Amino acid sequence: MTAKRGIGRHESLADKIQRHRSILLVISVPVVLIALVLLLMPGRSATDAVVEEYTVLNRKGGPNSRPPKNYAVVFDAGSSGSRVHVYCFDKNLDLIPLGNELELFLQLKPGLSAYPTDPRQAANSLVSLLDKAESSVPRELRPKTPVRVGATAGLRTLGHEASENILQAVKELLRDRSMLKTEANAVTVLDGTQEGSYQWVTINYLLRNLGKPYSDTVGVVDLGGGSVQMAYAISEEDAASAPKPLEGEDAYVREMYLKGRKYFLYVHSYLHYGLLAARAEILKVSEDSNNPCIVTGYDGTYKYGGEELKAAALQSGASLDECRRFTINALKVNDTLCTHMKCTFGGVWNGGRGGGQKNMFVASFFFDRAAEAGFVDPKQPVATVRPIDFEKAAKKACSMKMEEGKSKFPRVEEDNLPYLCVDLVYQYTLLVDGFGLKPTQTITLVKKVKYGEHAVEAAWPLGSAIEAVSSP
Repeated sequence: MTAKRGIGRHESLADKIQRHRSILLVISVPVVLIALVLLLMPGRSATDAVVEEYTVLNRKGGPNSRPPKNYAVVFDAGSSGSRVHVYCFDKNLDLIPLGNELELFLQLKPGLSAYPTDPRQAANSLVSLLDKAESSVPRELRPKTPVRVGATAGLRTLGHEASENILQAVKELLRDRSMLKTEANAVTVLDGTQEGSYQWVTINYLLRNLGKPYSDTVGVVDLGGGSVQMAYAISEEDAASAPKPLEGEDAYVREMYLKGRKYFLYVHSYLHYGLLAARAEILKVSEDSNNPCIVTGYDGTYKYGGEELKAAALQSGASLDECRRFTINALKVNDTLCTHMKCTFGGVWNGGRGGGQKNMFVASFFFDRAAEAGFVDPKQPVATVRPIDFEKAAKKACSMKMEEGKSKFPRVEEDNLPYLCVDLVYQYTLLVDGFGLKPTQTITLVKKVKYGEHAVEAAWPLGSAIEAVSSP
């Protein structure tokens, strides 16, 4: 017996495994299965890490700091009307559908600038949009949902006092009527660089370009009613050599940290060179005389920014060549104004061009006029064209008479017919003589951008919403 106990105490490891093999088998099978599952699961990619470091305009944030759903309400108070956008994001800042669409989008006319002497009425014009936008946000999330009102060029042209009174009335409307979260700077007149950079963020976000090298992003030209913005990413070397702005001017370059990558964004806004404002600038060239850009047979006045200008056709009718000359004059395409290495027009630095501008996406009134002129399909959200297509349409518009307008251009609104020649000539001249694009260069006209299974409005408010929900 003593000998047997001694042998048991010195039992080898092999003997122990043999004796307990059934127990070990029961334990090892699930362990092996779990190990296989873990081995076969995809690892975290660099893209996953980038998503978790999504930062906008130097404001850091990550999905762990955000709830599963984040809403944002952004008003675009433009010169031609007011629009509201409602977005919903998941914790990775991917858009989530609102019903059948990826955004709620509503609009009405006229804009805030139509009420320069009645700020209360200006604010009240937003009530129907505000009520519909707020009702689309779950009640319990409304106090956490940021609302922003960004007024653009239309309000900028009214002057400081009138625009401030309107903005104050809008702030009071949001405070008294809405449960949404209103931050200190939520209601403001956007400066041109903000508008342009938000538009660039919007389009590159929807194209899923953010986080890629700057040369893989697209440039953006956004033609509004009162101003036009150009924005594209440039190299760090070009950013370092950017000319310093004069006193009171916006800087040419904005640094932005987006999806783990720093971008140097060239952006400039040209006030008075939006489509509706440009009409006025071109009419001023003729100094209250008849103008070669007005469609034959029209004799009236054009109102913009509180001014009333003579808008009457020459007896000989509109002329494409003469209208081009007037437009170049209005654009101030003159090298003597340029004090930098290279300029667009009006003495403005062009950003140095480069990889970030090789693919141009052109938005807003460019798309609208092309659709009305009949050389793009208004039902398609994106179209590929060339600047020369605007010139070809201009030839047709400048040679017609007013009474032929509706038959030749059935999609054009009645109020726009007298100005169709000038609008198309201006758009061609802006792209070619202003921004230096080749007449045959391919550009992408964009109304909406495909994002997954949905098409999303290609407008600056999405860029602003991304910043709002990314803020701490």
